[in-house]
Amino acid sequence: MRPLDGFRVVDLTRFLAGPYCTQELGDFGADVIKIEARDGDPSRYQSLRPDLVGDSYFFAAANRNKRSVAVDVRTEAGREIIRRLARRADVVVENFRPGVADRLGLGSETLRADNPRLVYCSVTGFGNTGPYSQRPGFDQVGQGMSGFMSITGQEPTGPTRAGIALADLTCAMTACRGILFALLARERTGKGQEVRVAILDSMVALLTWSAGMYFETGAPPGVAGNHHPLSAPFGVYQAKDGPFNLAAGNERMWERLCETLGRPELASDPRFRTTNDRVAHRPELDAILTEAFQARTRAEWVAYLNERGVACGPIYNLAEVFEDPQVRHQRMLVEMPHPVHGRVKLLGMPIKLSGTPGEFRLPPPLLGEHTDEVLREAGYTAEAIAEMRASGVVGPLPHAAAEDSPAT
Repeated sequence: MRPLDGFRVVDLTRFLAGPYCTQELGDFGADVIKIEARDGDPSRYQSLRPDLVGDSYFFAAANRNKRSVAVDVRTEAGREIIRRLARRADVVVENFRPGVADRLGLGSETLRADNPRLVYCSVTGFGNTGPYSQRPGFDQVGQGMSGFMSITGQEPTGPTRAGIALADLTCAMTACRGILFALLARERTGKGQEVRVAILDSMVALLTWSAGMYFETGAPPGVAGNHHPLSAPFGVYQAKDGPFNLAAGNERMWERLCETLGRPELASDPRFRTTNDRVAHRPELDAILTEAFQARTRAEWVAYLNERGVACGPIYNLAEVFEDPQVRHQRMLVEMPHPVHGRVKLLGMPIKLSGTPGEFRLPPPLLGEHTDEVLREAGYTAEAIAEMRASGVVGPLPHAAAEDSPAT
């Protein structure tokens, strides 16, 4: 039994923010029907390997536990397929530009008139209304407009984007929470509602104490670099063979660090007595620590300090991440059989429920792999499906799968 068993989601999204949201719903049991154009979600084609164009790892990263239906929504028959599916659904998620779904006859008001219990989630760049609502929204733009980039990076280089699509993914997780809140509310009221989530809003909401620094002083903080602006020692330090992260995040940990380094007198030094003192005198403190850290390698410091209760850790590249024993223990790398990839590598689920855990049920689907199956469930006859395929309302049968996929 999974938390969302029995819930059906019609997924009209593409690229990353919307698909990652619906993937999380699918991970915990929802039947997610991914509606794709006849040529598929554009993310299918963004690949570093020519042989995977059409079934890229970009697509795989946000589309497991879904069934794919290829439909031309530019046709009235295609739009009627969506409306029919929505009448039996609990959730519809779309990431069209505001107004597009309404013009297609697939907006919240239309679909919820036929199904008042429907939760309808719109994922946009800047919101459904307002002066920027018609602008295209992308991760990079959201990172910049939210202020996030202005506090990220080093002094010499200035504002820097996160190395992942942080704005898209934050929006996705925000949308998922909003949908779950609306489903909980429906248990009390019996009625669905519209959930509106924007990339810009989601990123601004992350600013928390960084925004607090501005609210306190009236001066926007600059790039934080690799050190915490409100705590020290808390950042990247150089060992004998390269950098590692140190996070002596409270007074007891600072005292332990001083003892571990054989410099207990530092804890009572007036320059370093409190966190605020250490932040104010960070250059002097960093010089002392950098000299001390030259005595051991990164791996030695990580083991030595953690054994003594001082938080620190290595700075991994991605190859090292997925070889780490704790990452593997937590099943943050999984593999599933796939007709194109053979075995497709996927990120694990960060939410571990003790009684009703998520499950890897379906690999990322081939384009239109489940079209006939889903349409039959919706009441279409085999003859009607064949007619729609012949007229181009639905996509062709997916390309041939590998005959023998490896077992799990």
